[in-house]
Amino acid sequence: MKQPQSNIAIIGIGTAVPPYLVDQADTARRLTDALIDKPDSARWGRRIFKQCGVQSRYTCEPNLLAEAAECRYLPSSSADKAPSTAERMGIYKRESVPLALQAARQALADGEVESADVTHLITVSCTGQFLPGLDAALIQQLGLSPAITRIPLNFLGCAAGLKAIGLSRQIVLNDRAAQVLIVCVELCTLHIQPSGDKESLFAASFFGDGASSCLIGAAKPHVKPIFTLGQERSVLLPDCADEMVWEVGNHGFDLYLSPSIPKLIGEHIPPEVERLCGEEEPQLWAIHPGGKGIIDILQTKFELTDAQISHSLGVLRDYGNVSSATILFVLNAMRQHLHENGSDAVNGIALAFGPGLTAEMIKIAYVPASLAGDEQRKTDGAYV
Repeated sequence: MKQPQSNIAIIGIGTAVPPYLVDQADTARRLTDALIDKPDSARWGRRIFKQCGVQSRYTCEPNLLAEAAECRYLPSSSADKAPSTAERMGIYKRESVPLALQAARQALADGEVESADVTHLITVSCTGQFLPGLDAALIQQLGLSPAITRIPLNFLGCAAGLKAIGLSRQIVLNDRAAQVLIVCVELCTLHIQPSGDKESLFAASFFGDGASSCLIGAAKPHVKPIFTLGQERSVLLPDCADEMVWEVGNHGFDLYLSPSIPKLIGEHIPPEVERLCGEEEPQLWAIHPGGKGIIDILQTKFELTDAQISHSLGVLRDYGNVSSATILFVLNAMRQHLHENGSDAVNGIALAFGPGLTAEMIKIAYVPASLAGDEQRKTDGAYV
């Protein structure tokens, strides 16, 4: 068996969603009502809402559940009804902290780590900003050290959660006593645009709200399964800068997603995975569900089974794309499934994509509870 050179691991995971469930079929109905004067847009909207792979999502904004005439985020004849960016940022400031706290507390409990022992805090978000920021609020309300090392990763898009995991691994490589807490919170639905154009309808069809958190440190004897972390790779794909654009507008953030993104990922990612993994064939595939088309193209290119993409599709179905927070939803679902099925140790890879186009990837290995900590050195786990 290959001996791992690192026992750095994700030792605790937590996730949280806001209280308002967005049913996809009901949202499509209300959107159609809002587009009654634009039948072509209504037909296109119904189709994309049906085909995007989402059945439900969550939102922090109850007005998004209102009927078309009362919903300020859906298309209407009066554009001035739509919330301004300032109003949306006010909601973000109010709602992001409780969600982040819930996810972080779960991760700390899952990893059996005390708040006072956390040495680094990485906060991640691209859907809102305020100062003093999320990091300051978490320090105060979680009881973290006021001298903790703080690293905010802001406005990096969907790939930022995995970027934070790779950065955390580097931190622990340089300081084996480090305990890094990552907290991602994204309130994507705050940026739904009151427009009937295809770009706005596509963006409105599959993004959801939520938070996720994880603890990264040196693996110790542990009664719960963990993911050890191997080498990471970050790459800016060539000639793709205009394919995913995220800009601040007067009514929230304006998102453009090119229909060419799955094709470009299918072209560029296989050689990047080969550069990272060499001849190693990952068995676990934690793919950020940036859209059903991305998962489909990677399944085709790597000849993945339906089981290998099931966790990514399941998270997309039940939560939508929660931007940077989503990859930890996928890893948490994968860990639970492997644990419930009594899986042995198995190698894999996690991938996420963001504006640039940026690709983040890292080698992972599932280590069951009976092998965690010192015993994980007997497996062919994480490798660097």
